[in-house]
Amino acid sequence: MSINPFLIVDGGVSLSGRVYRESDDLFVRQPAVIVTGSWLTVKEQMADRYARALAARGFTAFTFDFAGFGESAGEPRQAEMPTRKIADIKAVAAYVSTLSFVHPRKVGHLAVCASAQYGLAAIAAGAPISSFVSVAGWFHDLESVAPFYGGAEGVAGRLDRGRAALEDYRQTGAVRMVPAYDAGNDRAAMALPMDYYANSERGAVPAWTNEMAEFSWLHWLTFDGLSSAPLVATPSLFVHSDDCVLPENVRGVAKNLDGPVQLAWTTGSQIDFYDQPAQVDFATEAASIHFTRTLTP
Repeated sequence: MSINPFLIVDGGVSLSGRVYRESDDLFVRQPAVIVTGSWLTVKEQMADRYARALAARGFTAFTFDFAGFGESAGEPRQAEMPTRKIADIKAVAAYVSTLSFVHPRKVGHLAVCASAQYGLAAIAAGAPISSFVSVAGWFHDLESVAPFYGGAEGVAGRLDRGRAALEDYRQTGAVRMVPAYDAGNDRAAMALPMDYYANSERGAVPAWTNEMAEFSWLHWLTFDGLSSAPLVATPSLFVHSDDCVLPENVRGVAKNLDGPVQLAWTTGSQIDFYDQPAQVDFATEAASIHFTRTLTP
């Protein structure tokens, strides 16, 4: 398998990515699929796992680090800002659509967990994406995300800390960091026990920085990942299970789309879909069928 770097500039910010192809022959056009992972992650985590699997099935897959994360440039660092990530997806999709070794105007997007709501919003905002697959997609608004953080009181506390961190950043330029993952730590972005982020054999890879800019709470908690659905007519597939996060939101988003949609329901927890063979194989096979149907000229 050929894995090559690429670099694009989005609004003056350099984004670092990788191209995955089973064939080294660039005269062979293939369907293209952009692959993105969960919030606060880098391309070497779940995105790499799915990109390799898609490349083995005859697709040219692209992964990249969002601005402020991993090998990409961009300040502030480790800031989970949905609008910035949505703009990055649009820029990468536009770049991929210009390449002569992929089918023209045939770019797909496979998004794992939180990046699914960003991908949907990017399509609604005009990203040149012709086919969409959500894997264990996280789609939230304030009401549905609040229970993950202790309800209204927990949300209020995080928003207060986010405001204080933002004021710090405005006055001094210093980005106040909290752990991205730390089981039992109420200040961490993810405090529930999740082996994926704790295990160096899974998601705790050297390329990942276990930090979140604390002012990210202002952006993350108030983002509406549901309202884009009626603006999207792109053929879409949602791979999910009742043991994943927010299954009713996924059903609602799928129902509200303005184009053809399919659900591929199976079993497994949220983080099972990040790297476990049974769930990844199920999702990749379903995605391969969907992308073959919607991206092959």
